[in-house]
Amino acid sequence: MTDLGGMIARFGRETGLFMTGKKSPWGSGGGNDAPTSSAGSSGDAPDTTPPPAAPGAEGPRNPWLPPQSGDGPKDSGRRGPNIEDIFRNRKGGGNGGGGRGPNIPRLPQRPDGKSWAPVVVGLIVLAFLGTSMVHLIAPQEKGVVTTFGSYSRTLDSGTAVTLPWPIQSVKVEDVTSIRRESIPEGDGEKLMLTADQNLVDLTYLVRWNIKDLKLYMFQLADPDQTVREVAEAAMRQSIAEVNLNDVMGSGRAQIELNVRERMQRVLDAYRSGVVIQGVDIKKTDPPAKVVDAFKEVLAAQQDAQSEINRAQAWAQQLTARAGGEATAFDKVYEQYKLAPEVTRRRMYYETMERVLSQTDKVIVETPNTQAYLPLPEMKRSQKPQEGGQ
Repeated sequence: MTDLGGMIARFGRETGLFMTGKKSPWGSGGGNDAPTSSAGSSGDAPDTTPPPAAPGAEGPRNPWLPPQSGDGPKDSGRRGPNIEDIFRNRKGGGNGGGGRGPNIPRLPQRPDGKSWAPVVVGLIVLAFLGTSMVHLIAPQEKGVVTTFGSYSRTLDSGTAVTLPWPIQSVKVEDVTSIRRESIPEGDGEKLMLTADQNLVDLTYLVRWNIKDLKLYMFQLADPDQTVREVAEAAMRQSIAEVNLNDVMGSGRAQIELNVRERMQRVLDAYRSGVVIQGVDIKKTDPPAKVVDAFKEVLAAQQDAQSEINRAQAWAQQLTARAGGEATAFDKVYEQYKLAPEVTRRRMYYETMERVLSQTDKVIVETPNTQAYLPLPEMKRSQKPQEGGQ
């Protein structure tokens, strides 16, 4: 047991569990601190009697207590600052001015000594009421008034007064300006199938505006997207009814009219409040993968059409010439019926003149002259002689 007691005492001294002859770091507390014990190596029982405290001697100061003044008496039992003292110091509104909180500027006072704060608050409230109750609507616009989110009425252009927000609110839309939807957007490709099983890359523009603002705002979830989808459906249906030559040729105007009528019927059935002003086809090209071959075919078709046009023009000229000759013959025949002998002789002379003018022989029908005079040969022989002289 002696060895066991020595080991316990030595363990206590090394670990600080038993502090023999040392004061508590938390202060003596007026002699109420619990004393530590020590055990000798002889194995006697540990002495639990506390040693007398020296006059005026004290242990280390309690770290949780506020710092003490050097002039006054040292009171180890003084309490720390409470929560009220902390907030009082942070306010900085005392006479000492020792607060560390932010210095908030105060509004100047009115001449009568009252604060300007109520006046400023009143002006802010009036400005809010003015902006939420009075509405200026442009000539091309209309407004929809909603009361707690439900439709109330439609406002025309001009000045209108409503209840303040959040009781009533007004949403203004431009109802006269023409809106444009280009399909497809950007440089995308929109392929459509024609009636003769050909693909065509089509780009078109849809022009529309708002007819009924109430229906436009409350009937459809997304009116703009609805217009685009209806336009694409109507265009595909119209393209499927015509051939490729009509799409890329003279049939565009009829296709645009059909698309506009179909779109308006569908949008009216939806009660969308939208009116279609027109559809314009901007581009009709073959697919990009076959554009080279398509250009060759188109060039061959154009050449063939040019030949056809040239043949038709020649046929028209020939027909016109034949018609003119027939008209002239009819006129001659009318004169022939009036004087047949004279007309017969004149026709004979004209015919012989036209025929003999292309020969080199001269024939004179008289009884005393030679039947044939070689006048052309004589003329040709005379020309070299005149040249030599």
